Formats: sequence, structure tokens, C-alpha cells
Amino acid sequence: MVPKKILLAEDDADDSEMFAAFLTERADAELTFLVENGVEVIDSLSNIHISGNLPDLIILDQNMPKQNGLQTLKILKDSGHYQNIPVFVYSTYADRSLEIQSIQAGAIAVFSKPYTIKGYHEMLNNMLEQLEL
Repeated sequence: MVPKKILLAEDDADDSEMFAAFLTERADAELTFLVENGVEVIDSLSNIHISGNLPDLIILDQNMPKQNGLQTLKILKDSGHYQNIPVFVYSTYADRSLEIQSIQAGAIAVFSKPYTIKGYHEMLNNMLEQLEL
């Protein structure tokens, strides 16, 4: 099995560490790109695009400095190069409004940030299942 390459945009160091830690336990996914905000997502993808090694999915934290998840999602989906990469949004404050806006902008789904390693596993399982639909 080839693991899915994940680009994670997360500005909180604790959440980034938790995400990286739980992924070491998995064979089906790997954190290949970690950035701190939406601007870095676009910059990283521009550099990665040249090598042809784009991520298999992108997970955007909604609340980031410089450019939040929803703003970044809209840029990605308007781009000819990145519009087909599946994107998920997650947030400590995921609500119905964020879910509607994100889905309308092209996200596959919106998740509340987990608080435990088990929660991260469940969230990623759900994401990977949705990619196969």
C-alpha cells in the first residue's frame, strides 16, 4: 500500500505535533508537508508542483494567520493546478456555517479538531473513506 501524502496547514504547534505523532502509527498516510498558514500552502504547492510530487490530500485549519482555511480553499479551487486535490477543513470551532461555506467552496468535508490520538485516527479514517467514494 502506498501511503497517502498529506499537506497539513496548522499554525498551532501542539496540534501539529499531535498530528505528526499519530501518523507515525499508520501505514496508509504520511505527513509529507507541514505549513503554518494558507500563504505557505500556496507557496509550498508552487514549489512542489515543479517536481510533480503534489500531495494526495490537503487538510486546512480554519483559524490561521495571514490566510485562513476558507480563503486558502477558495484559492486552491480556483487554481488550474491544484483544484483537483481533495481538501478537508478542520477547526476547533467547526460549526454549520463553516461547513456550508467550505462545502460550497469545494471542500470534501469539515471536521472538528480532535482532542485525542484516537480522535485523530477516527478523523483520518473518515477522510480516507470519503476519498474512496
